[in-house]
Amino acid sequence: MDFRTIVTIEKPSFNILPRERMLFVGSCFADRIGRRFQQENFPVVVNPYGVMYNPASILHTVERTEEAPRVAFLTLGTNHVYRLRETGEIVDNCQKKPQRLFIEECLSIDSCVEYLAKVVQTLQQRRNDLRVILTVSPIRYAKYGFHGSQLSKATLLLATEKLAQIFPEIVSYFPAYEIVCDELRDYRYYNADMIHPSDQAVEYIWERLAEHYFADATHQYLREWKPVKEALAHRPFNPDSPEYKQFIKLTQKKAKEIEKRYSG
Repeated sequence: MDFRTIVTIEKPSFNILPRERMLFVGSCFADRIGRRFQQENFPVVVNPYGVMYNPASILHTVERTEEAPRVAFLTLGTNHVYRLRETGEIVDNCQKKPQRLFIEECLSIDSCVEYLAKVVQTLQQRRNDLRVILTVSPIRYAKYGFHGSQLSKATLLLATEKLAQIFPEIVSYFPAYEIVCDELRDYRYYNADMIHPSDQAVEYIWERLAEHYFADATHQYLREWKPVKEALAHRPFNPDSPEYKQFIKLTQKKAKEIEKRYSG
């Protein structure tokens, strides 16, 4: 008897390679997955201008950065945006200014698609073999009310579907939202606030992502990197001892050898 439902993940048309240089932009969920790649010594860039929750702000980050990744990972958190009353422009951060200075607005499905299409086109101009992984953050927004949060997520899910239809060879949808809501349908997979996924949940999503997106060579790289990562994380009783300094020197040498072997 099976006591949980497993989310089916469509096989992508590409693989993430060992030490792939990637760009992560989006909500705090993108931050957590991006940091997980950094732990495995991938040379990734994560939210270079801070966390961005909506498609318009994600576009602003991509336009400001000069990164030209082969793989971009975009996580959508909400379709709510804030416009400055004086100019009408969408701001990425209200910077704790008085609420009266802003107008809150919900982007339509088509508006979300328009902003995201510009993201794809901008990155594609920098690198023509671009691949984009889209996710919708599983983190609910209590300030909108849980029904309002679901409406926002539904808008984003429909927008990602349309974008994937427009760019079928480029855009791939990874169901992080569905994995948390269906496979991990238990509050033990959440932090104390009962809203943000726990470290265990993020690790499980990482494993599902690796299972479907990583090339065979990437899995081999991770197996070789694991003991080096654990050695570098070791905290000795006496860090100034000659033995420990020699241990670190040899470990760093091994890390450089692995980096060189797997860097494209």
